[in-house]
Amino acid sequence: MPLLVPNVGEREMLERILNGSDKCVLHLYKVDKTPAETDVVTSYTEVNTGGYAPITLSNTWNISTTDPTEASYAQVSFDFTGAATVYGYYVTNNNGTILLWAEKFSDGPYNIPSGGGSIKITPKIQLD
Repeated sequence: MPLLVPNVGEREMLERILNGSDKCVLHLYKVDKTPAETDVVTSYTEVNTGGYAPITLSNTWNISTTDPTEASYAQVSFDFTGAATVYGYYVTNNNGTILLWAEKFSDGPYNIPSGGGSIKITPKIQLD
């Protein structure tokens, strides 16, 4: 019989991962890459132009009690001072050594002009 994590366990796991002592870091990547099961942090080329900086997320994730269990974070804004091309985002542990998840933008890439601009993301993760 395959492993089963009940809804209450999914919620507890997300609480421990996202609202525990280690904060997550939200990064943007600049190469056309579709996330894969075998990816690691170095599978992604982080944006390094336009005044970009990754964002450390506080431990204030909202975790549902519904099925499927979903954790969501308040919308965050990456503000650019110059040009950049962004294909998606990835989330790591606090020191950036472990890839937690990644998502390619379904409507991307986003091309920020030389005058700057912003990208707004509402991080989410769902377990079922």
